[in-house]
Amino acid sequence: MFLKVPAENSRRKGLAVLKQFSGKSFVLLCTALLPLLAFAACGASGTSTPPAAAADAHASFTMGIIHVGSKTDAGYNQAHAEAAELVQKNLPYVKVLEAENIPENADVSRVIENMISQGAKFIVPASFGYLDPAMQVAAMHPDIMFDHPAGFKQADNFHTYWAASDQHSYALGMAAGKMTKTNKLGFIGGFSIPNVIDSINAFTLGARSVNPKAEMHVIFDNTWSDPAKEAASTNALVDQGVDVVTMIVDSPITVVQTAEQRGIYSVGFHSTGVQKYAPKGWISGIGFTWGNFFAREIQSIEKGTWKSNPKNLLGDLNSDMVTLAPWGSAVPDDVKTLVEAKVADFKAGKAQVFTGPVKDNKGNMKIPAGKVGDASLVNTIDWYVEGVIGQGS
Repeated sequence: MFLKVPAENSRRKGLAVLKQFSGKSFVLLCTALLPLLAFAACGASGTSTPPAAAADAHASFTMGIIHVGSKTDAGYNQAHAEAAELVQKNLPYVKVLEAENIPENADVSRVIENMISQGAKFIVPASFGYLDPAMQVAAMHPDIMFDHPAGFKQADNFHTYWAASDQHSYALGMAAGKMTKTNKLGFIGGFSIPNVIDSINAFTLGARSVNPKAEMHVIFDNTWSDPAKEAASTNALVDQGVDVVTMIVDSPITVVQTAEQRGIYSVGFHSTGVQKYAPKGWISGIGFTWGNFFAREIQSIEKGTWKSNPKNLLGDLNSDMVTLAPWGSAVPDDVKTLVEAKVADFKAGKAQVFTGPVKDNKGNMKIPAGKVGDASLVNTIDWYVEGVIGQGS
């Protein structure tokens, strides 16, 4: 417990103590105190600068990031929230404004405007459905820079980004194709947008490269987040005989948990944090690691070079934007070796996902033999490869 002494009494007590010293004794006291005073002064102005002081020395910078769901969803939103945390860790002078559970409607425009009013110079509207309203706000604020995930429209101050998840999807499809006993794989998607279709096709191509009998059963919930629908869709797929399921929804928790309860395998997407929900049936997954990318974007804004960056950046497997989750305990060593070798081939440029001949699921030749699908497919593809059935038909 601390007692507060009145200032006047404190001064009087100090004078009374000093009066006990005179002549040589006072000089000796001052001499003894000098090194301590010098040490304190060095601590305040020496060459060793604490991190907080270094941050204060740098001009402050504010970024805003908007999440369509919860920051702790072990999926899409958590991956972006963890990226924001890494930005603050690596660039302590950056202030991050965050908003979560913002619907894909006019609300996001108001949130962006509010962030700009608080000084944000860099905005990440982190959901596909934010694209149009965010672009409208960006047009009114040409001095504010925007990065949007997986969008297909750009402007001078509005760039898009993603990472080459279809290569990992292909490789993980190989694992699924090897481990399935029923030859029936399942996919639960939020919406049938190009980025999702691209992943479905890549996963299916990978599975059928090692197991031509494999087929992909697809269900779209028409929402990025609805645990009740996700559980119902997972159960419906299991009832059809599916024994490996993957997904692209904001939070993969429900799908992974339901798969575990039904005794089938699961492959995650968005965040590596979901594996703990499937201790027995987990195969692996794709995790997006956006933190260093956001930090580089901020630094380029500060340097005035951001507008010369690619308007649509797709990080490849050699970038620091995407990674494979750790393997589950049920995965055989030969499957791990097979998948890791394929990833190495992708990294070395020795393999491509869409290598002809590739037919769609209606029998039409889409990519002839000897040809390779264009990299723009991730943002434009609207057809399904052979082997995809269900809502993907």
